[in-house]
Amino acid sequence: MRTTYITKEADIVRDWYVVDAEGHTLGRLASEIALRLRGKHKPIFAPNVDAGDYIVVINAEKIVTTGNKLDQKLYRKHSDYVGGLKETTLREMLEKKPEEVLKLAVKGMLPKNSLGKNMLKKLKVNVGPNHNNMAQKPQLLEIKY
Repeated sequence: MRTTYITKEADIVRDWYVVDAEGHTLGRLASEIALRLRGKHKPIFAPNVDAGDYIVVINAEKIVTTGNKLDQKLYRKHSDYVGGLKETTLREMLEKKPEEVLKLAVKGMLPKNSLGKNMLKKLKVNVGPNHNNMAQKPQLLEIKY
């Protein structure tokens, strides 16, 4: 008799990867990172288990966008007070907080529950070529699309 395999936390092996964001398009890079954070590239993938890897992104400020997104794409937040809507363009976000741009793009591609929050914690985004995760011996991940 055959039984269905159920992925358990003990079966999951998490790897560390470094991704250089220089010259990559924002959305395409974010979708590839989200796929790796969820663990969809592994044969043991299950939608109810976090089987993904750790991703360290370097050079987040050198991300490229297509079209007029630098001036037309808006990031909105509200303070819950009357007139408390703040809007920021992508160009301003890249100048002030370039690591936040990539984090928000990846966050939108992950599940909207506690599983997605745990997956997002495995994403480390850095400005510049240096990162603090050398002790984990991350492998270089070439993203091709």
